[in-house]
Amino acid sequence: MKKSRGEIKENKVQTKILEYIYILIGSAIIAISFNVFLLPNEVASGGVSGISTILHGVFGWKPAYVQWAFNIPLFIAGIIFLGFQFGVKTLVGTIFLPFVVFLTEHMEPWTKDPLLGAIFGGVGVGLGLGIVFRGKASTGGTDLAAQIIHKFSGLTLGTCVVIIDGLVVLSAAFVFDIEKALYALIGLFVTSKTIDLVQIGISRSKTALIITDKQQEIREGILNKIDRGVTKLSAYGGFTESEKPVLMCVVDQTEFIKLKQLVKSLDPTAFVVVMDAFEVLGEGFKKN
Repeated sequence: MKKSRGEIKENKVQTKILEYIYILIGSAIIAISFNVFLLPNEVASGGVSGISTILHGVFGWKPAYVQWAFNIPLFIAGIIFLGFQFGVKTLVGTIFLPFVVFLTEHMEPWTKDPLLGAIFGGVGVGLGLGIVFRGKASTGGTDLAAQIIHKFSGLTLGTCVVIIDGLVVLSAAFVFDIEKALYALIGLFVTSKTIDLVQIGISRSKTALIITDKQQEIREGILNKIDRGVTKLSAYGGFTESEKPVLMCVVDQTEFIKLKQLVKSLDPTAFVVVMDAFEVLGEGFKKN
C-alpha cells in the first residue's frame, strides 16, 4: 500500500526532528565528558576540544570561548563542501556543544586518574560523536573536517578523526609532556573505536556461505526448520572447474548454532565460511 503525500511529508518531518535530537544529545554527552574526564586531567585527545585544553593550560582561556572561535571557519567550510542543510544542522552542534561546556564547566571531575580520564573520556566523546554523525551533522571543528574528508576519501569516520586529531595530540606533547600525550593517544584510540561501534553497530548476525553436495536438503532445512531465507549463488570449483553453487544465508547469532547443527547433520563434509554481518536490512531484520 502506497503512502500518501501527507504521510511521506510527516515521516520526513519526524526524521528531521529525530536528527536534531541526535545532535543535541550527542553534543551534550561530548561536552560533559570533556569537562569531567578530559579537561581536568589535561588529556588533549584531538579536535578543537583538544586545542581548547592546550590553550586553557597555557593561557587559562575558557574552553567554550576557544571552541566557538575555532569552529567558525570550519562551519563555513561545511556549508561550502557539504551543503547548506548540513551546515544548518552543524550550526546547532557548533553552538550547542560549547554552550553545554560553558554550563557544565563547574562540574567536579569524575576521576583524577589521567588513564581513567582518557579511557572514559574517549568513550564519552566517541559515543557523542557517533550519535551526532547519525544525525547527519557534526559538532563543528575537526569533527566537521573529518566529515569532509570522509565524504571525498571513503575512509571511515573513525580513521579521519584519528588522522586530523593526531596533530593536536602531537602539539599537546610539547605543551604538557610526553606522558599526557600518551594518555591522549589512548583517548583518541578509544574515541575512534567507539565512533565506529556507534556507526556500524555490534555484530549480532552471521553470514554463512555453504558449499555442499546436498544443496536441496540444506536449503529446505534452512527454509523450514530455521525459518530463514537462503540465496543460491552461481560459482565454479577452482580445481574441478565444474559448476558448484554456493548457498548464502544470514541468521541471528542465536540461530547460528542451529544452522551449524543442521549443516553438519545433513552433510558433514560441507565447506562453510562464516562472517560477521554488522548491519542487515530487510525482511526479518532491521527495516531501516
